Amino acid sequence: MNYSPRLKRKYNEKIKFNFKNKFRYECIMQIPKLTKIVINQGINLSDKNTLNNALENISLISGQKSIFCKSKRDESGFKLRKGTPISIKVTLRRNRMYEFLDRLITIALPRVRDFQGVNKNSFDGKGNYNLGIREQIIFPEIKKDLKQNIGMNITFVTNAKKDKEAKYLLDLFGLPFKK
Repeated sequence: MNYSPRLKRKYNEKIKFNFKNKFRYECIMQIPKLTKIVINQGINLSDKNTLNNALENISLISGQKSIFCKSKRDESGFKLRKGTPISIKVTLRRNRMYEFLDRLITIALPRVRDFQGVNKNSFDGKGNYNLGIREQIIFPEIKKDLKQNIGMNITFVTNAKKDKEAKYLLDLFGLPFKK
């Protein structure tokens, strides 16, 4: 018996047919889908302990090993050398992507203080959506005794041609947009 995440089943059973009816697609392969989720976090270079904690936290949140992104050139204004780690990222695809999206929607976002919904204007014009999170503490995997309030950026990459279609897709998945 093969395991299939809840949101993946929802996409295959309901969301595809809602799209086909609303946007009048001729072929089911034209229907937009979520291709990947990228979690990115900029890090402070001053403390090596922060670097390792951030790497561990992103790996805990995503359920997948994260990697360092290193600087490509020297930048004297930031006291940065080529090859120095400046951020951490992880790319989620397939089942892990759907599991993360489900945990984000059902567990993490409701834990945000005074949550009104996510900004509906954060699309990039090509069907991708960016969501900034100020604190990692909203994820239950993170220990609250760590005094790190490091934010992160989550990018939802779709193969939709227009932002309207991408917004409708994320709306059907259950991402709570502001009214």
